[in-house]
Order: sequence, then structure tokens, then C-alpha cells
Amino acid sequence: MRKELGKWLMDIAKYITTAVVLSSIFGDVQEKWVIYIGGSLAIVVTLLAGLWLVREEKKKGE
Repeated sequence: MRKELGKWLMDIAKYITTAVVLSSIFGDVQEKWVIYIGGSLAIVVTLLAGLWLVREEKKKGE
């Protein structure tokens, strides 16, 4: 269950990246820095959460 949620969060990070890039290209936003900072923050948070959930836990004695 954890791995599936982690993979899902990493997919969300990819979708947010695509949305930020496309909105910066096609969008007519006056303050693009808000999109870049907010998008970057969301990407980092979802990616790190996904990677944390997918990681393999080491067992004691190995």
C-alpha cells in the first residue's frame, strides 16, 4: 500500500511539473514567479513524500 501511494505521489509531481511548464508557456499571467515558486514547492513536497514511501526499509541483522 505504501509503495502504491508513493508511486502515485511521484506521478502527481510529474503532472504538476507539466502543468507549471505549460502554464508558463501558454498562460498570460503577470506574476509568473508565483507559479514557479508554488509549483516548485508542490513538486518537491510530493516527490520527497513519494520517494520516502517507496524506499526499502532495512531489516535489523542485514
